[in-house]
Amino acid sequence: MQTIREFMQSDHKRLDDLFEMFQERKDTDQGEARRNFCPFRRGLFTHITWEEEILFPIFEERTGMKDNGPTFVMRAEHREIRDLLNRIREKIKAGDFATEKMDGALDVLLRSHNDKEENVLYPWIDKVAENAKDQKKIFDAIREMTPHNTCGCSH
Repeated sequence: MQTIREFMQSDHKRLDDLFEMFQERKDTDQGEARRNFCPFRRGLFTHITWEEEILFPIFEERTGMKDNGPTFVMRAEHREIRDLLNRIREKIKAGDFATEKMDGALDVLLRSHNDKEENVLYPWIDKVAENAKDQKKIFDAIREMTPHNTCGCSH
């Protein structure tokens, strides 16, 4: 069975690719850039929801670390990520694709954030939820989670 780390790392890669396509196209094909940003934003919001509603509670319950552990830090970073995503979306909705500073800030934040998750938090979650029943429960919950159906972009 696939580990949580492998699954979530694969989703990070998918999201990174969408963000990269947005950045590559925004100066030459704004319609295509918008079509890449919307699933990136929606996908990242869904990914964060999987973590905050499924993975983090299991980790916190099994380790007793909530208010001062790694999930506390990850939640704070998630707030920053959401804020940047929403600010970029608002500029795009207004037809302003000059988002380089925010793109750069988001890129730096995501690289650091993903590194901590992939190399520390996800392996730790795999360890505390190592039996097949736990893993199945987690993946079933992820599959059942309803993604955000709208990105708020006009495309």
